Amino acid sequence: MSDKASAVIEELPRLRRYAIALLGDRGRVDDLVQDTVERALSRLHLWKSGTNMRSWLFTIMHNLHVNNLRRDRAMGDAVPLEDWHPALSRPAEQHDAVRMVEVADALATIPLEQREVVLLIALEGLSYREAAEVTGVPMGTVMSRLARGREALRRITDGTDSPVFRRVK
Repeated sequence: MSDKASAVIEELPRLRRYAIALLGDRGRVDDLVQDTVERALSRLHLWKSGTNMRSWLFTIMHNLHVNNLRRDRAMGDAVPLEDWHPALSRPAEQHDAVRMVEVADALATIPLEQREVVLLIALEGLSYREAAEVTGVPMGTVMSRLARGREALRRITDGTDSPVFRRVK
């Protein structure tokens, strides 16, 4: 074993003590010390004779620790498979966002009278009577506009933008 490799081995107790101070978790401490020694031995040719071996090793350990923290932060919290529960996950939200854009676009295309009533009742939560007072039209007209507005929105968002004809007997 070379003198340089022996110097790395001599620093193991100090590396371990520093890793315990950094992490506290014995399992992660062993991994960090092992990674530090592995990196130091593979790059021993980069260490300059006459410089402080301990500070070089602590620098390696510190950099590995910071890299691990960054990686862990980017990955998020790890949950052991046996502890996984469906409540820990949530469905994708992209479909909801796309659907909201479709509805907003469809709202912009229906007539103003229908749009007003749909927004007052569906979005603002007003009753038919309150919507009639706000718009200044009879409650039956509000109900009719709401029904036509909802049907128009349904046709546009479902992709069946053809009018529905009803037979009146």
